[in-house]
Amino acid sequence: QNYDLFFKLNYLYNGYPRNEIMYRWQRRAVEVADQRYWRLYQFAFVGLRNTSDVAHTQSGEYVIMTIFFDLSRRMGYFTIQTYIPCSMIVVLSWVSFWINKDAVPARTSLGITTVLTMTTLSTISRKSLPKVSYVTAMDLFVSVCFIFTFAALMEYGTLHYFTSNRQNKKAKSSSLVNIRPGTSLLQMNNILPYVEEDDFAYECLDGKDCASFFCCFDDCRSGAWRENRMHVRVSKIDSYARIFFPTAFGLFNLVYWIGYLYL
Repeated sequence: QNYDLFFKLNYLYNGYPRNEIMYRWQRRAVEVADQRYWRLYQFAFVGLRNTSDVAHTQSGEYVIMTIFFDLSRRMGYFTIQTYIPCSMIVVLSWVSFWINKDAVPARTSLGITTVLTMTTLSTISRKSLPKVSYVTAMDLFVSVCFIFTFAALMEYGTLHYFTSNRQNKKAKSSSLVNIRPGTSLLQMNNILPYVEEDDFAYECLDGKDCASFFCCFDDCRSGAWRENRMHVRVSKIDSYARIFFPTAFGLFNLVYWIGYLYL
């Protein structure tokens, strides 16, 4: 009925200028029926307000009577359909941090599945919202969740790259034997002489293998690896990720919900 009244007033506005008919609100505040007898499923009714304006046109002046309905979107539907599934997909992507790094098919398939699922959820969530040109609160949340799942997949890609190179170097150096310092290295399964490669002949850092650090062998042996280099064990990336990803996602949710609900 309120919308019918609005359209009727627009019709009268189009037909009668101000000098013929003057429209006024009988009351300053418009009353509505008891909210116990009507309900909006996706919105919560906050209130309404009415205004009167005069439009100046070439054909004359016309009175415009407008009613503004103030509504707030209900969070229940979007929480069940978007926020909770996206958060669960992000948590599911962290399972790969507890899977053995040698299980390449398992971790790769889990990472790709979570990324594709987040892509599907982001597409579905936008279909139920108006097509606007600015970034909404839901777009921000879904985008951050997608970044977390994609970062979990890239974490394993980085881990696999460094560990596979390390294993290849160890396998190559295992076929070599160092007779004594200063002598050349011989290849066990080939009688041809092998050119000495210092990368596989050094052991440093109190017997630790330099391949497990982000440094080259020469710098590691001389102690120069401590300067301008990050001392991180590649094999411990999963351990770091188990702490970093949940902490970062928890801080994001804390800032997100406080910012959009209370600020």
